[in-house]
Amino acid sequence: QVQLVESGGGLVQPGGSLRLSCAASGFTLDFYAIAWFRQAPGKEREGLSCISSSDGSTYYADSVKGRFTISRDNAENTVYLQMNSLKPEDTAVYYCATERLGPDSSRCKFGWYLAEYDYWGQGTQVTVSS
Repeated sequence: QVQLVESGGGLVQPGGSLRLSCAASGFTLDFYAIAWFRQAPGKEREGLSCISSSDGSTYYADSVKGRFTISRDNAENTVYLQMNSLKPEDTAVYYCATERLGPDSSRCKFGWYLAEYDYWGQGTQVTVSS
């Protein structure tokens, strides 16, 4: 059974850092691009970052560029999102997602932040507050 499990969320002060993990079970991440999203109460889901498995290409939303870094460790079957210089507006539930295995599943698609994904984790809460 394909599963994605996020962890690493919590309460952090403005300016602080967190590292989120997206661990895969039931499949190997070697052939999948992984995207991170977040959703704050009353707001639409926002695509944050995507990392390809084919060549390691990374993509970021403008709102997090320069502050967040996505990476992957295929040996650990895990994708990470390092979040620095956190702001109160980063408060949200954070999700990772991927699509069903296919000829293009290893690459972040054009418009990855709007693409449909087949598998989602349960989310991890990030709260940035003093």
